[in-house]
Amino acid sequence: MCIKKAFPVFVALAIVLLILPILGAGCSFVPEKAVNNLTPDEIAKPFFSNTSTNKNTTTNNNSYGELPPEFDILAEAWQQLSEDYVDKSKLDPEKLSQGAVKGMIEALDDPYSGYVDPKTKELEMSTFEGKFEGIGAVISIKDKQLTVVAPIADSPAEKAGIKAGDSILEVDGQSTSKMTLIDATLKIRGPKGTSVELLVLHEGASEPVKIQIVRNEIKVESVSFEMRDDIAYISITQFLKSTGGELQDVLKDAVGKEAKGIVLDLRNNPGGLLNASVDVASQFLAMGLVAKVVDSEGSESPVQVKRGGIATHMPLIVLVNEGSASASEIVAGALQDYGRAKLAGSQTFGKGSVQIVRDLSDGSALHITSYRWLTPLGRPIDEVGLTPDFALELEDDELVDWAIQYLKSQIKTELLPVFAS
Repeated sequence: MCIKKAFPVFVALAIVLLILPILGAGCSFVPEKAVNNLTPDEIAKPFFSNTSTNKNTTTNNNSYGELPPEFDILAEAWQQLSEDYVDKSKLDPEKLSQGAVKGMIEALDDPYSGYVDPKTKELEMSTFEGKFEGIGAVISIKDKQLTVVAPIADSPAEKAGIKAGDSILEVDGQSTSKMTLIDATLKIRGPKGTSVELLVLHEGASEPVKIQIVRNEIKVESVSFEMRDDIAYISITQFLKSTGGELQDVLKDAVGKEAKGIVLDLRNNPGGLLNASVDVASQFLAMGLVAKVVDSEGSESPVQVKRGGIATHMPLIVLVNEGSASASEIVAGALQDYGRAKLAGSQTFGKGSVQIVRDLSDGSALHITSYRWLTPLGRPIDEVGLTPDFALELEDDELVDWAIQYLKSQIKTELLPVFAS
């Protein structure tokens, strides 16, 4: 197999740590996995509440509840290692206990659940503040392959030629075939100024290429806006804590400039916080649901629209593609279900699960797939995605131009006089 060597790219690096999403002293990708959180209170709630301060308290007699007897082998394994292992200097209880927890999560065979050590957890929690170090791409596991959901706009990954749909086969020479999403994220991340080499198979290509990317730090603005004639073009690149407020400011500006319609661009938006998707959808829906959340028992909980949106009646069209995932699909699905907006572009990614972050007592955390979500009309999205009302092969500004013309034609039709006879 011939491998082409791409020219090294020395560009800024960005990352959003969970999924990703998405997740280190520098992170390259925004794995979208753990970025979907139910509420701030849910995120802050610990997975266990350990009130015991006695370090000699036995595992089976504490506030965690009694462990299944099958867990006795952990104590047995530690005992045998303590007695028999040749290099006692490697018997670090902290490191081995973290390895045990990591192995437990890996046994679930869920690419979106994972364990992160204390340092990684601290870094990933800063992700949603809009400032990251990494290469700036969102990754996921699709069909058992590490896949790029979308590069972040103007990131090192995008400038290096990384595209939505690319498969990442190796990271610094190590195969990704058995990596979890978090493992892959941590290997791709790194401090700014350092480089990472990816073996990438572009979608539709027959041979992979090696791409070297130098990490750096970038700030991510999740909402951008410009007027195109009398149509407001609004692009949302991620769903961060600030996204709802940014969109509100943009919509006020658009109304002040007498916009007659809105093109909402969610292409290559990997998702983010569930709360942010509610804030965004609520600017365009007067009432109803944003989504339905389904727990492990199959019980459905409605996620309600927040009333008082600025653009609940303004003509609207939404642009999507294969890089539109998770929170993007929540917003697009709700607008489509209620007939509030047509979707244009290509089939979306199809991530319909919600992960919560549970803190552990040593500062580490678990990312746990805890819910599935459905559109307001009960449509499942996981591994399916949303089908656009207008399936178009147009890209970049060509699709934007099409959407603007579509909106103008709809507005013109609505203004035609109607006479009764």
